[in-house]
Amino acid sequence: MDDVQVHDLGRIGYAEALERQRSLHERLVAGRDHGAPMQLLLLEHDPPVITVSRRPGAERHVLAGDRALADLGVQRVETDRGGDVTWHGPGQLVAYPILDLQRLDLRIHGYMRLLEQVVLDTLQRFGLEGRRDETATGVWVGDQGPDRKIAAMGVRVSRWATLHGLALNVDPDLRMFDLIVPCGLTGRPVTSLRRELGHAAPDLARVKRELAEVLVGLVARRLVETGR
Repeated sequence: MDDVQVHDLGRIGYAEALERQRSLHERLVAGRDHGAPMQLLLLEHDPPVITVSRRPGAERHVLAGDRALADLGVQRVETDRGGDVTWHGPGQLVAYPILDLQRLDLRIHGYMRLLEQVVLDTLQRFGLEGRRDETATGVWVGDQGPDRKIAAMGVRVSRWATLHGLALNVDPDLRMFDLIVPCGLTGRPVTSLRRELGHAAPDLARVKRELAEVLVGLVARRLVETGR
């Protein structure tokens, strides 16, 4: 894992995790000419938080008022990532890769597809088949009925290094997604590994290990392919 250093931050507040991201991002950019390692932060956000992007109209996708959110102990913050509105909290694995897209020879579209592949490969390790949706970023599951979203993504790229990332629902309280229109997609249900796999679902610690291994492996393969 020399190319990507993995950090398990456990449960951490949104503001503190963002500060960690920004610090590692600055270090990566400053050291890119000297082979500075890329980074991967793995965590759960606690206290729970609804993040609202700067996309016009995104704030309208928060359905609960400030009082209701306060009663539930859910924070609401604006974020500089792409995407729309999402919820983060215990039981959801959040991965923040701080990657050098110059080294990986990727642009934003290719990077989003890489993140989707990380989730697809991780799900496959647990016997769950995920798929992409050409009209919406993220990963979806479901052979019957409407597709169900199991992983959301939203990123920021600054000086061709990445911030933010993906959120994979392992075993969160799915009722929390009723507080919002997830990712601004009306009528698209949200699911989790626990809901899809029942008692066969892995715990969050195992999903962390598997997702980290998948991401590091895909990055290593990309570096070999690009000769960097």
